[in-house]
Amino acid sequence: MPNKAFLEITNACNLNCSFCHKTKRDIKYISKEEFLIAAQKVRGFADYLYFHLISEPLLHPDLAEFFKIAYELKFKVILTTNGTLLKKREEVLLNSPSLFKVSISLHSFEANEMGMDIDTYLKDCFEFCSKASQKGVISVMRLWNSGGKDKLNSHILESMHSFFKGEWKEIYSGYKIKEKVFLEWGEKFDWPDIDSEEISGNISCYGLRDQIGILSNGTVVPCCLDSNGVINLGNIFTDNLEDILNSERAKNLKESFIKRKVCEELCRKCGYASKKKY
Repeated sequence: MPNKAFLEITNACNLNCSFCHKTKRDIKYISKEEFLIAAQKVRGFADYLYFHLISEPLLHPDLAEFFKIAYELKFKVILTTNGTLLKKREEVLLNSPSLFKVSISLHSFEANEMGMDIDTYLKDCFEFCSKASQKGVISVMRLWNSGGKDKLNSHILESMHSFFKGEWKEIYSGYKIKEKVFLEWGEKFDWPDIDSEEISGNISCYGLRDQIGILSNGTVVPCCLDSNGVINLGNIFTDNLEDILNSERAKNLKESFIKRKVCEELCRKCGYASKKKY
């Protein structure tokens, strides 16, 4: 059974990243009632609850209430943010005992006109990571832009070294900077798009094996990259999750991942799956 649930609390974002696939869906912020329904149904299947799929989760006005519900249900909450709202939502985040990990997409800066200078942006991100570390919360600063703007990346790294002094420990994905603070490298990848060309080779995925995605409209999808709900397995607000996961479409897709003969067209067009070794 999946142990990670990506529950998209909103599909809105305050940036327009060039690398992001974005969504064709209407903008929606889920209500507290919808969040409770989804979280309760997911609890028997997952320990880790992600507050995003394709979005900026820190935009949601009910963020504190969602953390409270997650804590009562004994979830470990993980979220990914572009980092621009960390300073504004810092109090909510650091006072939420259910918060387990925050990933910050520093590569967002090269893909946007943010309306703030790079040093202010980095300082806010670094200070949050330092405070989160003291609270026992993991912070991962991502540079998923190999082949990106080398000069900008160099500036980011210089600033990071200046702020986080001391020896960094190299690990398989990047560096452990200090306790609970990490830098993670990654390559750019093409989001799955139904209108793209199919990718050759044997593709597999952890979708439905260790994760599911739930869009803000309740649509259940197999993974965190189906931003438009192309592989619609059911609706968490109206259907039983066990029935959704045991549907013929879900079982066939899960089996096809295991056999590396993917049955869904969208999955055969996923640049991320083609780069991963499952």
